[in-house]
Amino acid sequence: MPELSQTQLDFREGMSRLGAAVNLITSDGPAGRHGLVASAVCSVTDHPPTLLVCINKNAFVHDKFIENGVLAVNVLAAEHQELSSKFARYVEGVDRFSYGKWVTEKTGSPLLTDANVAFDCRITGRQEEGTHSVFFCQVEAVRLASEARHGLVWFSRDYHHLVTERA
Repeated sequence: MPELSQTQLDFREGMSRLGAAVNLITSDGPAGRHGLVASAVCSVTDHPPTLLVCINKNAFVHDKFIENGVLAVNVLAAEHQELSSKFARYVEGVDRFSYGKWVTEKTGSPLLTDANVAFDCRITGRQEEGTHSVFFCQVEAVRLASEARHGLVWFSRDYHHLVTERA
């Protein structure tokens, strides 16, 4: 791997200071059941409801998601920090889905039952940019928690809990 330029190093440090929700991206289909942690997720449009998800092309699951053609974005709550750590690194032979409770809806992708929200999506497009693919994902179903709980965010290379004040 080539040495990084100062601009690249500064970019990485700067991006570490951009807090982002922690999400489990999951999929199931012909390539099997897979998942990873991602913070690069955002809405594109609500007509039709569409998200984008950025995934490193070198990630073990990258091509598996393409083959399956579906994925779910599970937005984690603060109490999911340990679960996130289980999905943060791929370890051969470890069934990460044995942690947490999972259901499926329209696409068959695993939805975490106690996620703050889970978006069940079909991949409708993909754009490659540098080391990553940007997946455009049309939402086919939304599973909302009965009440939003404290969020889990990644900021300054560590987990943080978002605490909400209720009036």
